[in-house]
Amino acid sequence: MHHPDPCAVNSLVETPGCSPTEGRVVWDPLHSLWNGGMLAATLIFGATTFSLAAVAVFGVTTGATLLLGHSVGFHRRLIHGSFDCPLWLERILVWFGTLVGMSGPFWMIRSHDMRDWAQRQTDCHDYLAHRRPMAIDAWWQMHCRLVLERPPRFELGRIGRDPFYRFLERTWMLQQLPAAAALWLMGGWGFVVWGVCARVSASVIGHWFVGHLAHRRGPQTWLVREAGVQAHDVPWAAIPTMGEAWHNNHHAYPGSAKIGLYPGQSDWGFRFIQLLERLGLARDVRTPENMGPRPLNRVGTKI
Repeated sequence: MHHPDPCAVNSLVETPGCSPTEGRVVWDPLHSLWNGGMLAATLIFGATTFSLAAVAVFGVTTGATLLLGHSVGFHRRLIHGSFDCPLWLERILVWFGTLVGMSGPFWMIRSHDMRDWAQRQTDCHDYLAHRRPMAIDAWWQMHCRLVLERPPRFELGRIGRDPFYRFLERTWMLQQLPAAAALWLMGGWGFVVWGVCARVSASVIGHWFVGHLAHRRGPQTWLVREAGVQAHDVPWAAIPTMGEAWHNNHHAYPGSAKIGLYPGQSDWGFRFIQLLERLGLARDVRTPENMGPRPLNRVGTKI
């Protein structure tokens, strides 16, 4: 069932005195070595294994995992609960999200909800606001983590108790192995380099880059009252992010399955959810029209 507040930060529980401002950024060896290793493998072996077929595999696998997994499975279903679907389908979509290669489902939920909560406060740490220059922010986001002095706690509920999701959280890096094996059988090492290493590296770097821009510059339609960090749209990234780049819209209506709200705003993630709905596999799809009022102001009006 949906959360009673469709725009709530679902997994985060504010504890007495918790603060999003005080903390230190420390090196995260697990994600740093993983992200760095995928990039290194791509740079070292990408040219020698290049072929049109390998690039096609890169395009298809990247698009499929970002659409089915990151946009629909992780973000719109698991994190925001913006539509309902059968558990078997949810698990398939979440597996695709894990296959994107950024981390396991629990880490993704916690990192998203921490940032979401922090940006709604009047102020937050630079790490959570993408406030530092691009090179520093890139190092922080892809190779480090923030340790708050007084953090909130998380309650993942049904998701945290799910044995399949617990398995994915423990084995998220190993989930690349069956994909790599299948790609190797289809096209050798070129398919593995481009279909795993290049795909994961492009997804990780792209996620950071669009997120950085979406909190610093670009078009805005809405301002969220009392929020210390406002979002921007990144129109050129709408198609590769499956609609996630309409980030100003998402801050305005975070519980909405529809992120591209206006004519011309491509949103393949929402189109896929509509397809599931027509097939009888998705229901209770939330949009701004059925979510109720939000504390918003149009850009250019007084808050």
